[in-house]
Amino acid sequence: MKLKILVTAGDGIGPEVTNEAVAVLREVAALGGHTLDISAKRIGGVAIVLDGSPLPAETLSAALDSDAVLLGAVGGNEFNSLPPDKRPEAGLLQLRSALGGFANLRPAFAFKELAVNSPLRPEIIDGADILFVRELLGGLYFGQPREWNRAKGEAWNTMRYTREEVVRVARIAFQLAQKRRKKVTSVDKANVLEVSQLWRATVTEVATEFPDVTLEHQYVDAMAMHLMNQPRNYDVVLTENLFGDILSDESGVITGSLGMLPSATIGGKVNLYEPVHGSAPDIAGKGLANPLGAILTAALILRHSANLETESAAIEAAVRKVLEQGFRTPDLARANAQGFSVLSTTDMGAKVRETVKAMLVNVGTS
Repeated sequence: MKLKILVTAGDGIGPEVTNEAVAVLREVAALGGHTLDISAKRIGGVAIVLDGSPLPAETLSAALDSDAVLLGAVGGNEFNSLPPDKRPEAGLLQLRSALGGFANLRPAFAFKELAVNSPLRPEIIDGADILFVRELLGGLYFGQPREWNRAKGEAWNTMRYTREEVVRVARIAFQLAQKRRKKVTSVDKANVLEVSQLWRATVTEVATEFPDVTLEHQYVDAMAMHLMNQPRNYDVVLTENLFGDILSDESGVITGSLGMLPSATIGGKVNLYEPVHGSAPDIAGKGLANPLGAILTAALILRHSANLETESAAIEAAVRKVLEQGFRTPDLARANAQGFSVLSTTDMGAKVRETVKAMLVNVGTS
């Protein structure tokens, strides 16, 4: 297998965590006799400073010529005074739009070893395993018209969806549910919003194509509560763009840290992969960043862009094993550091590589 990957490490801790994810990918590829063609380009704040644009044309061209794109994180406080279309986040939105991926997959599962880090009781989160399917190219983030009229002191955005946009992301959610526990929870605000009424009606229609999958509907405000008091009740959670962004971040309390959450965006010309966490500029360059979300994102690259399920599952198992052995990054050890070995970003990455290597050597690779 040969895979061409573009790395856009971005800002803050982005370069640190993507370095560890790439190192794991290289380790796994070497063990399996696979070839990785990995290159790097700028995006976000660093690109604004050096190239004058949050998404340089060279970066976009390289992304479209790749099999997969691995993003670190974008953003920094020094760019907050810029207009929205000039900020680092604009580069990410432009990249998502250009690559065409409309289904953002965000797994959130409980790590027994990190239960002490969660504000939720262990018996509530134990066994929780949720896959968020977030529509990524519509809703408030992309709907027109949108404007901030500074002179008038007002601003507006438009939440807009077409039936076709809802159909395509709903089908992916149901297809994924068929491979899991065969349940889809669709989240909307249909008691208030017309766009949510379209969403609910369309998802209900798509559900008839998948008679083996159970569909339920939840209002987004109720869902925010249910995620915290009964997360084990959910399998695949289907949401529009804004709701999915918020709810999937909320699910960080299930895993014990936002730094544990990976994501994959599929359905377009090129799949885009990124950990859910932000650029965390306050800890950048200090070796404190948690690379496990980025490493778990690397596992998704192997699953969705290379069809290497054995290797993907081995990375996920290696992360669990490292946690079982008591290794932590500072964000994971803050609740109770006693009995833990607190590692730097690079040392945690090395520990995962060592563990996944032992696993794959023992079982053989595809």
